Amino acid sequence: MNRPRQASSKRAKRAKRPTQPVPAKTTRPRPAAAKPSEPMAVSARIEKVIKDLGDWRGERLAAIRRLIHQVDPEVVEEWKWMGTPVWSHDGMFALANAHKDKVKLTFFHGAKLRDPKGLFNAGLTGNKWRAIDFREGDKLDRPALAALLREAVAYNTTHPVPKSRGSTAANTTTAKVVKRSVSKRLATKPVLLSGGNPQIPKADGDAPVQAYIAAMPGWKREVGRRLDALVERIVPNVRKAVRWNSPFYGVEGQGWFLSFHCFTKYVKVTFLRGAALRPLPPGPSKDKNVRYLDLYDGDPLDGKLLASWLEQASGLPGERLF
Repeated sequence: MNRPRQASSKRAKRAKRPTQPVPAKTTRPRPAAAKPSEPMAVSARIEKVIKDLGDWRGERLAAIRRLIHQVDPEVVEEWKWMGTPVWSHDGMFALANAHKDKVKLTFFHGAKLRDPKGLFNAGLTGNKWRAIDFREGDKLDRPALAALLREAVAYNTTHPVPKSRGSTAANTTTAKVVKRSVSKRLATKPVLLSGGNPQIPKADGDAPVQAYIAAMPGWKREVGRRLDALVERIVPNVRKAVRWNSPFYGVEGQGWFLSFHCFTKYVKVTFLRGAALRPLPPGPSKDKNVRYLDLYDGDPLDGKLLASWLEQASGLPGERLF
């Protein structure tokens, strides 16, 4: 009988005790998680390499890089093999490394490229690669190197070369908006426009010019081949391009001196500074500087006279049309 009273008494005493305020639970703020550092942009990495070299090798590497961007404004820079600058256009075409006593510029498909100036001086026995070793004091032949770079880009755009994987583009936005490969546009048979003139996409280098010549109809194709071969013999460092469905020939830094175009009954050869040539090419023009030579089927091609005109024309300040 007493146990219930005791239990009730304990409960009553416990109920009379003032309740103590429960301290609010406090938590220490956790330190903010460190954000993972973003990888350095490819362009910044290459610039850092150039700066860190701090001698003639950095200057040479910077000059090579500037020339590559001048030759191919759509080039994509990549960073591969633990610190190697690589340049791509429809696949990798060149890379550069600074060694203790040289800067090596390597062309992935150098064995397939023409090198009329003999710039390649390393890797000459390889099946694919060719390289240029630049040493301190070596002169940089910009026109010849620019021509070789154009040839390398043209090779990539007209051949099924392996594409780069796992590398970071210098500018992913730029990489996405790069124009369709010239190789895809040249893969189909060109349309013949008015007068039988081939429709060839605007492009730089030998490949689009050869595509134009291959599409010239009938006897005109042989005229195009002979003109092209003669220009290459007279002007070894010639620069080539196709604009307005016509091949153009020029010299780096001087402008353009020659073009030709198919018409129904003849091929029109245009000397852009023809008024300064001696003797004058026979065809007059509304432009006081321009003279023409119209070649018809069966016309003899005076190689000696043409060679003289080409020698003169390539030595003059050319036209900067584009």
